[in-house]
Amino acid sequence: MKNIVDKSMLGKAWTVVTYPGDKENACQTDNLVQNILISRGITDMAAMEKFLNPTIKEYMPDPSVLFDMDKATKIIANALMSGEKIAIYGDYDVDGITATAIFVKYLRTLGADVIWHLPTREGEGYGLNKSAIDDIYNNGAKLLITVDCGISGIAEVEYAKSLGMKVVVTDHHSPDVALPNADAVVNPKRADDTSELSYLAGVGVAFLTLVGLRRELKSCVTDASLKEKIENTNLMNYLDLVALGTICDTMPLIGLNRAFVATGLKVLGLRNNLGLCVLMDIAGIKTPSVYAAGFALGPRLNAAGRLDSAAPALELLLTDNPLIARDLAQKLHTMNQERIDIQNAIMISANDLAKKCCDAGHCSLFVCGDNWHGGVMGIIAGRLKDKYNLPSCVATRCDGIINGSGRSIPGIDLGQIIHDALAQGVLSEGGGHAAAAGFSLPAENESAFCEFLEQAVKNQLHGEMPHQEIFVDAELDAGSANMSLVEKMSALEPFGQGNPEPTLVLHGAVLRYAGVMGKGNHLRGAVTTSNGGQLPFVAFNLVGTPVGDFLLDDANVNTKIKLLGKLKENNYNGRISAQFFIEDIAV
Repeated sequence: MKNIVDKSMLGKAWTVVTYPGDKENACQTDNLVQNILISRGITDMAAMEKFLNPTIKEYMPDPSVLFDMDKATKIIANALMSGEKIAIYGDYDVDGITATAIFVKYLRTLGADVIWHLPTREGEGYGLNKSAIDDIYNNGAKLLITVDCGISGIAEVEYAKSLGMKVVVTDHHSPDVALPNADAVVNPKRADDTSELSYLAGVGVAFLTLVGLRRELKSCVTDASLKEKIENTNLMNYLDLVALGTICDTMPLIGLNRAFVATGLKVLGLRNNLGLCVLMDIAGIKTPSVYAAGFALGPRLNAAGRLDSAAPALELLLTDNPLIARDLAQKLHTMNQERIDIQNAIMISANDLAKKCCDAGHCSLFVCGDNWHGGVMGIIAGRLKDKYNLPSCVATRCDGIINGSGRSIPGIDLGQIIHDALAQGVLSEGGGHAAAAGFSLPAENESAFCEFLEQAVKNQLHGEMPHQEIFVDAELDAGSANMSLVEKMSALEPFGQGNPEPTLVLHGAVLRYAGVMGKGNHLRGAVTTSNGGQLPFVAFNLVGTPVGDFLLDDANVNTKIKLLGKLKENNYNGRISAQFFIEDIAV
């Protein structure tokens, strides 16, 4: 590792990976892709080739490697062939919505009698609840299948079984020591599972269950009509939904997830799902990408569950009626704007509280307000985490109960902290994974949770403060930042959690001009490069920061600066060019 900058304008250190054989430890553009792969632990040529060509055929495992998979698929197959009503119980986020959608779509295509339920965030909260189970039972369901939830619903699963229902749990969240007493529990994170697929999203686990179910049905179905439906239904057509859920749940884009997303984005481009097609049009998406899925489609689908019920989002993914699709997509678009307005208002207060925690030298952030809208807690936690580089929990206090969400930084397993707090009685409910978690607690436990969170983070940090350090993939001369380099780096796509877009430092850039764009939070401008060319840049959410102040000061025009950020393709009115997305600068 080599230090490039000790302290940038945002107060961060920049460190670059050094590569054996590189001249003066600088990464050259001709071997940039190979060096980035090496830095990410992919060292031999065969592994590189597999990584750069992620196909379902290459990565797809036998679904039976998941513990209880064969048991689960037999139960579902028997229910379908017996004509029993089947209930799918999902979650209100994009992962849970898409997992529910692929299960409902497939079973309905085969002629099954299927109902579904998504809990409301505010009224029911995450996971199974007895009231919903009563409704499912009273609707005549004989089999209850959970997707993206259920692993922590020990009492609720027991209740469903006491009513005479069979229960199949499919989930990807970390289980407690005891598993629910379901008829089958498919979860790659269970202690006795050896599949090595713990990185899957809930929709990924659901998709593998459908692959296993299809195989089970092909082996045992004798009815000619059902056999024909099985043969004519291509599960690959659901990979747009699998990709969407995987991206939006910020699962690492490695292994099978990488194949799911690479193939799923191609399926999304075929525009076969009417609801997604209409939503893409409303969001102005022409070409599917990880960014479009995570920052345009995902927030609109999530908006329904954040503000009210996630049902409109699921209905959009299931409908074949163009008029209904248009109405639902427009509703989600409007709700997303409402969500943004609510979020921005709360963010001001949350940031003030977070700054006080930071000034007090805390290793973690916990901020809580009276009657804040629970649907935006996770987004605000993510913003605070990014701003202060600390694991952040944001919560709302209402009627003696605190409900919140947390987002974590690399190296801090927030899901484990929440799990431990629940086990010790500090929390009444909670769950999640390393990067994100949700929780509930009585208001009188607020101080106890603050102390527990702070101590748990300190323990994981081994007494050190989180270091504000940015790891850079390569440092280059600004003159080499062009479309040729963008195209080379595109071989590493899809980018996302676990496979981030390369972070570059550009040397030799001279500030030409900068100005404010959008609603006043963002910047655009250009630098002159060493070869006399011009490189346009944008800088999001940097107005009012030291970076924004520097770039907007006319006195700094013609100053040589170092840029840190991402190099991307910009398509403006059909003209394609390279554009740099500034995240930090140094002089």
